[in-house]
Amino acid sequence: MRVGIIGTGAIAGKHAQAYKSIGYQLTACTDRTAERGRKFAGTWDAAFVATPEELAQRADVDYLDVCTFPAYRLAAVELGAKYRKHVLVQKPMAVDLETAARMIGVARDAGIQLGVVSQHRFDDSVLFLKRAVDAGRLGKILQADAYVKWYRTAEYYARPVKGSWAGEGGGALISQAIHQVDVLLHLIGAVEEVFGYWHLGALHKIESEDLICAVMRYASGATGVIQAGTALWPGYPERYEVHGTKGSAILTGDQLTTWDVRADSGEPAPLAQQAKSGASDPMAIALTPFERQLRDFGEACQAGRPAASSGIEGYRALQLVRSIYNSCREGRKVAIDTQAPANQATSLRG
Repeated sequence: MRVGIIGTGAIAGKHAQAYKSIGYQLTACTDRTAERGRKFAGTWDAAFVATPEELAQRADVDYLDVCTFPAYRLAAVELGAKYRKHVLVQKPMAVDLETAARMIGVARDAGIQLGVVSQHRFDDSVLFLKRAVDAGRLGKILQADAYVKWYRTAEYYARPVKGSWAGEGGGALISQAIHQVDVLLHLIGAVEEVFGYWHLGALHKIESEDLICAVMRYASGATGVIQAGTALWPGYPERYEVHGTKGSAILTGDQLTTWDVRADSGEPAPLAQQAKSGASDPMAIALTPFERQLRDFGEACQAGRPAASSGIEGYRALQLVRSIYNSCREGRKVAIDTQAPANQATSLRG
């Protein structure tokens, strides 16, 4: 597969490393800061072009990898639709549900793939736990939680776009913990009701939240908690806890650190102690999950099948985030329409 990257910030470098590792060709890139884009192009032996449209027009680009701030998403999908190029976007897929639904509709009508980066679905620990939950090894799930108690410096939020509602869609929940939101939905299923509290700018000079907590009820009847923050020095590895009638599993960072299951005789649990986490350094994250997701997206484009982390999955994660925000803002429980968006049916080309 041949890839063109829109936006050449830090996460684009992680993608470029993964593409090199899996044998995909990074052919071209663009960035609104030309100097940064040219430097990135030189580092990764790619062509630099001036605009996203010029990138999308290239015959040597099979899909667009969008590594920009979330406010620039729909325009990229519209370019992909215009020039018949598949589109992979960073999380969150948009800052609001209306834009996310429009992205899904545009991609569907054009017959192109729309994927959302959620690489933690591809962690060994999450892959194992997904198989275990689906096989009933933990019994009926009673509670499933995620804790993202991270720290970010004042310098991290120095740019006005960081932590803004318009540019990033919010703070710690949508920018950091949306990965854990997605994994909980992937493991346990839809959430039908939430109630949340937040601190807006508790530590940092931002307009959105740097601390938030929410209580959830899943459609299955299980309950759960999400806590997220970027104000908790020095920052601690993220953690998932999944508790069922037969036992419990805990993931710390990207590793399974606890597996307490009664009378278990299934696949051996890959217990580990060392974990990679972005608790205090956004780039201190493993490369292998990116390699797996990018390979899956390329194969989905070639085969005409939905990607493992599709636009629909990205919408569901964003929907839960926005519902928690609405609850915090309005001080009430918020019910979630688990059938949305209505235009979920897709028609894909190879």
